[in-house]
Amino acid sequence: MSTTANWVPTDGDTFVTKEGFIFNTLGYEHPLGVVFAFLKYIPAEYQKLFNVEMLERTWSFGGKQLFRAEKLYTAENYKSFVETFRKNFPEYLYYCYLRHKELISVPVNRIEKVFVPKERLQYLMGLEKRDRIQTLALELVELISKESNVNMQDLGIHGSIALGMHSEESDIDFVVLGSKNFRKVEATIDRLVEAGTLRYLFSNRLDRARKFKGKYKDKIWMYTATRKPEEFPPPYGTLRFSVMHPVKFECIISDDSEAIFRPAIYKFTNYKPLDKKSELSADRLPVSIISNIGCYRNVARNGDRVKVSGVLERVESNKTGEVFYQVVVGTATTEEEYICPL
Repeated sequence: MSTTANWVPTDGDTFVTKEGFIFNTLGYEHPLGVVFAFLKYIPAEYQKLFNVEMLERTWSFGGKQLFRAEKLYTAENYKSFVETFRKNFPEYLYYCYLRHKELISVPVNRIEKVFVPKERLQYLMGLEKRDRIQTLALELVELISKESNVNMQDLGIHGSIALGMHSEESDIDFVVLGSKNFRKVEATIDRLVEAGTLRYLFSNRLDRARKFKGKYKDKIWMYTATRKPEEFPPPYGTLRFSVMHPVKFECIISDDSEAIFRPAIYKFTNYKPLDKKSELSADRLPVSIISNIGCYRNVARNGDRVKVSGVLERVESNKTGEVFYQVVVGTATTEEEYICPL
């Protein structure tokens, strides 16, 4: 646990605000003094302000009972969160002049505690006494580190274990820092599954494509990738975005190197429109798909054909004036946005 003094907000970092809300950082590009984020846990005293279905299970942090939305990442819930914040906590909204829209965000001066996955793993390693869940989490991460030859410094723990608010029901959520390290871990997990040490859990086609979830002994694990500082995108303010219109198309993935992060970025070729509105002139053909929705990370590889439903955006560099087009999946305006491997 640390403060905001020297903190560089990174996707997946968790923080607690003065009101007791717990957020996860979203992405890597943030305005000065503000962090884009999504709401994960809601203190009981504010639960009735939020017009969303809550899980029956509750959590506890700092003496506060916490609730969590049943569905964290739907467009409908995002809109509901925005409305609640607008009425009750307007400081948790920021008008992004680059995107021409309000986004859920937190002023740095409202943040009390920060939990960085890399630091939380080091804390877990330093504990003299661990409970069963902490012991299993550390066992698993050490196994992954040893078998993949990825240093423990390039791994992290997040989720409820990182915050010390876990229970016997909690999953093990771990993070891999850097794209090369992630691909090493990915290959290692494949080998460990073949050897019977781990096993995968698949609920749907996307799970089967991502292979990000499984079981170690009796405990569910999940893992994601986080960029290293040298892999960060250009800072906030570099690019300006203009929404065009929805598009549906098929294409072939040509570069999956940034598909493991959030936002996930897929470059592609062979754009094939699937309806009249998606027919585009040559100068407006998009070059990449950007997914803000975590479940579409790493679902397609180079050479794969995918079907996409999203929103066409015009992107302009504020430095060079260069213009290009991209398709965004996860605009929080509709549930009909997706990346579907074919």
